[in-house]
Amino acid sequence: MQFKEGDGWKACYDETTGVYTAERGGCGYYDLYEITKEIFDSLENGMSDGDTYAIIDKGRHLYMDVNDRCGPPYTIVFDDDYKKLCPWARVISSGKVWPDELTDAAVEIFASEENNREQRRKKKEKREKKKQ
Repeated sequence: MQFKEGDGWKACYDETTGVYTAERGGCGYYDLYEITKEIFDSLENGMSDGDTYAIIDKGRHLYMDVNDRCGPPYTIVFDDDYKKLCPWARVISSGKVWPDELTDAAVEIFASEENNREQRRKKKEKREKKKQ
């Protein structure tokens, strides 16, 4: 695995799977993303979290944990495969995980989660078929 990192972030290229991923974390937040080769290549070791935010945020959000002072802590799992995609990450979970239905709704509403719509819709379809 090849890594790049800076203050509050780390990115990885896994040669075995061909997958690029990144994590961002700081006081009150932790996020995992699947990123592209172009995003990975644009990151430079030592860049600040602020400089990398707009770059990494263009990737597909896999996981999010929030534990700030604005309410109770919560975790959102956008892609259940986040552990397989990011086996290197030190995942933080400080709160209650949102149910699938709430996560699906958030992905449909928020433009920032557009990259997850196809994956979440397929997952929802499978859940609904199992209920029948």
